[in-house]
Amino acid sequence: MTTGPETPAAELNITVELVRSLLEEQHSDLAHLPIVPLDSGWDNILFRLGEQLLIRLPRRAVASTLIVNEQKWLPFLSQDLPISVSLPVRIGFANPDYPWRWSILPWLEGTTADLDLPDRSQAEILVKFLNHLHVDAPHNAPENSFRGVDLSERAVNGLERIDRLSAKTDLVTTTIIDIWERALAAPPATDRKWLHGDLHPRNVLVKRGKITGIIDWGDITSGDVATDLAALWMLIDDDKSRSAAIQQYRDQSEATWLRARGWAALFGFILLDTGLVDHPRHAVMGERILTRLDREPSS
Repeated sequence: MTTGPETPAAELNITVELVRSLLEEQHSDLAHLPIVPLDSGWDNILFRLGEQLLIRLPRRAVASTLIVNEQKWLPFLSQDLPISVSLPVRIGFANPDYPWRWSILPWLEGTTADLDLPDRSQAEILVKFLNHLHVDAPHNAPENSFRGVDLSERAVNGLERIDRLSAKTDLVTTTIIDIWERALAAPPATDRKWLHGDLHPRNVLVKRGKITGIIDWGDITSGDVATDLAALWMLIDDDKSRSAAIQQYRDQSEATWLRARGWAALFGFILLDTGLVDHPRHAVMGERILTRLDREPSS
């Protein structure tokens, strides 16, 4: 039995001094502002810049394409969205000391939703946001091998994680397995819509129970809306509010919601699997997702 995947290591040592030098070269009018390290995810590292800005830089080569997609496509979508998003206000470019593009973003108030849970009223707000976002994507929209794809393409990875988790926890219940298998058997999506692609709780900001921002659009892609609809189980703890919000989404096909639950289960597997190795916050998120799916009344 393998132990599960670890958080990927950074491929560069990105320091305050490096960030300062990039600003001095490319955005000198901002170089005097304080730079404070904030957080690091699988793909990017974050620094606060003064009081109103944030800097996001890829920490791995695989993320360098993702940030370009975000810079190119998010401006076309952001104007119609009912929740604030992390739209780049400045773009940074590679230089001899740093090989990838990077972004300066507005500072959005709030705490990530794994630490400050949205209250039940936000289920409706979240669905309103998804109804606005999920419009037809153009033929040249970015594609993502891991998000928005036919769930069958993730079946092997899902099974590997189920096997590991079943040996470690009792969270992968018969109900969860049934949700996963029904999702895999559901008819695939026929439309390609715009997606955020990674709406887990650390990419959603909350202040006093209200969703204040949606961040990290690196996985922006076209594909199956079920990937994003999984956020209802990732973010909303109240079953009745979630059920009521589902009825307000424009697509009421059974297949879509079977796949959405399957994607929620997959995100739960991924977060719990990685979390039990080296990331306790991921483990908490994964446990919450699987618990919500397990206790939900049968549809």
